[in-house]
Amino acid sequence: MAIKEYAKEMIASNQVFRDIAEQKETLWINDKYLPFEMVDGVCQLVVNDEDIADAERRLQKFAPYIRKCFPETVPDGGLIESPLKDIPEMKKALEETYDAEIPGRLLLKMDSHLAIAGSVKARGGIYEVLKHAEDLALQEGMITEDDNYERFADDDMKEFFGRYTVQVGSTGNLGLSIGIMSAFLGFKVKVHMSADARQWKKDMLRSKGVEVIEYDDDYSAAVLEGRRQSDLDPSSYFVDDEYSVPLFLGYAVAARRLLGQFDEKGITVDEDHPLIVYIPCGVGGAPGGVCYGLKRLFGDNVHVFFCEPTLFPSVLLGMASDRHNEVNVSDFGLTGMSAADGLACASPSGFVTRIDRNLLSGDFTVRDAILFDYMRMLKATEDVFIEPSSCAAFIAPVNIMKYDAGKAYLEKHGLDAEKLAASTQICWATGGRLVPDEIWDKYMNTYL
Repeated sequence: MAIKEYAKEMIASNQVFRDIAEQKETLWINDKYLPFEMVDGVCQLVVNDEDIADAERRLQKFAPYIRKCFPETVPDGGLIESPLKDIPEMKKALEETYDAEIPGRLLLKMDSHLAIAGSVKARGGIYEVLKHAEDLALQEGMITEDDNYERFADDDMKEFFGRYTVQVGSTGNLGLSIGIMSAFLGFKVKVHMSADARQWKKDMLRSKGVEVIEYDDDYSAAVLEGRRQSDLDPSSYFVDDEYSVPLFLGYAVAARRLLGQFDEKGITVDEDHPLIVYIPCGVGGAPGGVCYGLKRLFGDNVHVFFCEPTLFPSVLLGMASDRHNEVNVSDFGLTGMSAADGLACASPSGFVTRIDRNLLSGDFTVRDAILFDYMRMLKATEDVFIEPSSCAAFIAPVNIMKYDAGKAYLEKHGLDAEKLAASTQICWATGGRLVPDEIWDKYMNTYL
């Protein structure tokens, strides 16, 4: 595939983009990263603290409904939340296997095990579906804001929602999140799935009564067609992972939930105890929302890095080129299928690349083959299974102190040896709980 002229210029002028074009692992440090106080006001014009607090309140209102309908959420009172797990044995194995120094405390944020949908998409996806259901029910007088939201479990509510359709484009996990929740509420559901989507995810959706529409093209094409079809139907609502503010807000709430978990684990985040977070990234919605929520809480004391497949570094390219959603990985000659199906997005979210342009610290790329090595290592050391795409996060703590760019970033931001020793590093696991046993067996025996 021919490389675009602007991409040729970037490749010629910068080693990072030469690495990208050659499908090598690399680290890009955000050249437009700014101190949080310089961008806070502008960011709040788009998504402010009250917006995030409102999303949190809405999830609390729906907690009685979630608790009633999904018994696995009872221990958390109907909230969809995941454990924050120390992984000292994984840390030790990473250090020994890759000759790496990983200072501070290494933890796994297990959004891979979120209730209902088994991925980080359960945050934004389920939140947006619930908000849409609430909007319709209030608009048509089916509920009032003072009602107990257990009311959404009643048969007449399911009959009411059956008059409406929800549609979404997905590589897999967002489709599961939207499909499972929408179908349970009673909506008709259509999930437009790209060529990278796994068959078991399609099968699971169909078993829930969801219509799955398959494409031989990439994620962006599935989204485009899904949006077009939804626009033709006045009773249809399209969940748009590329532009959705409700999705973004659902993800941003995750940062607030960490505060209680930090208290339980005795974790302090301040100038002398930095927080470094690594998040697998596809189109950018989930990691972008989490990043934004973390920066709103911790400002310059948190450093967020995304992790993308070498074949699909779309958010990196969208930000670095400042072309945002108008960039495609094929512009850099990248083609093919990735084993990190949940991250296989050829073009990024324009919304996320703009709002996080001055907030994100950097972006790592990772080869497909090593994802399976990380997956097997996590299972062997901590007895935890997460999807190969979730394992992209492990590339970062292994390599941040190996890349010259990483060392320069740490030095520039005053993250010396003493502060790093007192740091908390979190790898954000984005999916895995719903993977069938036979697929796990296949993953465990995959060597690329």
